[in-house]
Amino acid sequence: MDIEVVEGDITQQDVDAVVNAANRAMRGGAGVDGAIHRAGGPAVLEDCRRRFPDGLATGDAGWTTAGEMTARWVIHVVGPNRTRGETDRSLLTSCYRRALEVADELGARSVAFPLISAGAYGWPLDDAVDAALETLRATPTEVEMARVVAFGRSTYDLVSARL
Repeated sequence: MDIEVVEGDITQQDVDAVVNAANRAMRGGAGVDGAIHRAGGPAVLEDCRRRFPDGLATGDAGWTTAGEMTARWVIHVVGPNRTRGETDRSLLTSCYRRALEVADELGARSVAFPLISAGAYGWPLDDAVDAALETLRATPTEVEMARVVAFGRSTYDLVSARL
């Protein structure tokens, strides 16, 4: 699998699936989650309610329509909230592994990832980048291209240096 990094807006990526850093309730929120729900429109929330009436567990993944976005699917993952004491790194790496498993189930060949838990959930940026790249490199998958979408130039530079 090729791994690339771009600086930009995850909702604007021309890929088969975008990964959403969601909260457990899966009803929209701030950051990446809010941006994806706004860009995808009401169909994303409706599909979340229908497919995940009880939400998702931390470390797990599930998919919905991407609504009005260019992507076909949104793969929702729930990362650990470090600001609330969730410090188990295996929950973070599970998000990337499970997202790739869901992508394989869907037949997605290109997937755009945010840095899960690196924003409001307070995961240290250096380790968030390492967890993402290590897991993407180590997980067997049919996905041909994983794109890490960096929010801001300094994050782009960090991911780029680690690639």
